[in-house]
This record gives sequence, C-alpha cells and structure tokens, in this order.
Amino acid sequence: METPTGAAAPGELRRHLGLFDAVVIGLGAMIGAGIFAALGPAAAAAGSGLLPGLALAAVVAYCNATSSARLAARYPRSGGTYVYGRERLGDFWGYLAGWGFVVGKTASCAAMALTVGSYVWPGQAHAVAVAAVVALTAVNYAGVQKAAWLTRLIVALVLAVLAAVVVACLTGGTADAARLDIGADATVGGTLQAAGLLFFAFAGYARIATLGEEVRDPERTIPRAIPLALGITLVTYAAVALAALAVLGPDRLAHTTAPLADAVRAAGAPGLAPVVRTGAAVAALGSLLALILGVSRTTLAMARDRHLPPALAAVHPRFHVPHRAELAVGTVVAVLAATTDVRGAIGFSSFGVLVYYAVANASARTLTPAEGRPARAVPAVGLLGCAVLAFALPLTSVATGAAVLAAGALAYGVRARLRRG
Repeated sequence: METPTGAAAPGELRRHLGLFDAVVIGLGAMIGAGIFAALGPAAAAAGSGLLPGLALAAVVAYCNATSSARLAARYPRSGGTYVYGRERLGDFWGYLAGWGFVVGKTASCAAMALTVGSYVWPGQAHAVAVAAVVALTAVNYAGVQKAAWLTRLIVALVLAVLAAVVVACLTGGTADAARLDIGADATVGGTLQAAGLLFFAFAGYARIATLGEEVRDPERTIPRAIPLALGITLVTYAAVALAALAVLGPDRLAHTTAPLADAVRAAGAPGLAPVVRTGAAVAALGSLLALILGVSRTTLAMARDRHLPPALAAVHPRFHVPHRAELAVGTVVAVLAATTDVRGAIGFSSFGVLVYYAVANASARTLTPAEGRPARAVPAVGLLGCAVLAFALPLTSVATGAAVLAAGALAYGVRARLRRG
C-alpha cells in the first residue's frame, strides 16, 4: 500500500509516472525499430494490400488497448495481463499470458539489441548489442524516472527523423499516388499476414499497463495514456507507410532491407540516409529500454506468485525497482545477444504477444459495467482478431510459438502436481 506521503511501502514500487511519462513510455515501445524495418516484410506478404493490413492491425490493436486500459485501471499492479488473466479467468490463464510475454519479449529484447549493433557497427554487432543491454539495464536499475527521461529524448529524436522522412518523400517530386492503389496482387491471406507482422510494432502500449504499480492515479491515468499513445503511433505509422509506398511502390518496398533509407534516396534526399540509420539505431534503443522495463515487471509479478524463482520478487530499498528481476532479464538478454542471431524469433514473439492479448480480451469480457467494462464488441473483436492474426503468421512462427507455450503449460502442470503431492 502506498503511504500518505507518496512513498512506497516496503516491497512495493513507487508511483512516479504521470500521464505524460506514461504516454511517452508507450510511444518509446511502439515507435521503435519496427517502423524502420517492418514495412519491407509486410509489403512482401501483402503487396499492394499493405495499407489495409496496417488498418487491420490498428483495429485489433485498438481493441486490445481498450481492454487493457480498462483492466489496468481495475488492477493497477505490475504484471499486466498476467495479473488480469489470473484475477478474471483463473491462475493458469494468467500464468500462460505471463509465460508467453516473458519468453517472447526476452527474445525481442535480444533482437532489438542486435538491431542497434547492426546499425551502429555492423562488423561488431554482437559486442555493441551486449554493451547496449548492459547500459540500458543500468539505467533501469537506477529508477523508472531516469528511464522515463531517457525515453523522452529517444521519442523526440525518432519522431523528428520520421517527420523528415515523410516531408522528404512527399515533397521530392517522385511520389506518385497511383502507387497506393490496391491491385490484384493483394490477397486476403497476404493482408492478414502483413497485419500480424505490423501488429508487432503496435504492441508497446502493454508497457504502460505492466508499469501500473508505478503510475500515479492509475484509475484515471492509464485509460487516458494507452489510447493517446496508440493514436499518436497510428497517425505516425500511416504517414510513414503512405510516404514510403508513394515513392517506392509495393514491389520495391518488398525487396528492401532498409525501406526508409531507400525511400529518402529515391526521393532525391540521399543526405538523409545516414540520419535515418541513426534514427533506426536510437529507435531500437528506445524499444529495448521499454522492453526491459516491461519484461522485468512481469517477471516480478510472476516471482511474487512463485511461478518464477521467488528471489526475483525483491524491490530495491533505495531505487524502488525490481532490481533482481532487471538484472536477471538483462543477463539473459546479454547472453542471447552475444551468442545468437534471434531475428528469426520475432515471428514467435508476435505469436506470443497475440496470445497475451487474447487473454486480455477474454479477461475484459468478464468485467461488469460497474467495473468499467468496454462495449461488448470491443473485447470480442479483439479476441477474434488476435486468434486470426496469430495463425496467419508464417507456419514456423506458429509452430515454434505453440511449442514454447506448450512447454510452459507442461511446467505449470508439473509444478501444480508437486505442490499437491
């Protein structure tokens, strides 16, 4: 319980974050490296159906965000859907959501770290990735306020770079509105797969919910912060996607590994390409910072309930952060970043995130009107959308994701039996 002076009680986190910082943390998680890289794979899947895919991802994200906001206001504690699923559906469903989030997002942390390394120093990508993980873990260890200040700077820089890309593309004389037309190459399956890939870039609003124990006046702040962050992100993504498509067209966009850098070159502004590379590296740092924050808080919540080692539930007496959970997450991510290439795990991460939000929507459906239940259609559309997009992902991603979730469910069952025995 929070004390009258605003200080946190022993073993609890301190409520530092207001509306502005909560929105910025959500933006830092969403407007990350995905927008610099995800457009290419999404265009390869959807062709000229890229924009409908983006719209579909946004609809599902809106439903998930609304359900998450109502639940976070009701349960303003660290852990996000892990807490909501446990409270509304039962212990197993909360555990499954938390398991998918921690495992999937730990892989995403390593992927973001390697993205930083590939942009900053391609020849030493692993070393740079490890250094980035160590530095950002140290920032998080020093307190969530310091992490919020750094996120403000990162978000401001990335938004400025994206604005420059949009202006350069639309004023360079090479943009053609005909490239936005939807042609015969756009299929339902391809559009759904693109939506699943693009959804990954929207998923950062969960970070606001997982930090619920550190938000001031969470019943009012969280339901306002989540849709604000999502709305700003959607407008930004739509502008960038329109600009890149208008300059490159779906075919060229599908065959580029650096879509925004290629877009500014095609628009006649090659001098912006190094700026875009810098923006991509900074964006990946922002995503990594927010991911470590979110994973460590869910780890804390699961450790409190002994689904993970209880030693990870400790809160630092001075900095009021889950310092052991942060160090454990940072260590695992650093090892992965040093030894493996986990970019292939992004598909699995998308699968895990969609399962996570499916549990959130199912939980929101159980709220009563007095508890702030959203319109019935919102969690229903969100739940159906998560299921459809999850199974529209590439087969290897679905198979890997299902196997990891099954392993987590098996571990839960073994632990439950040992407790009963």
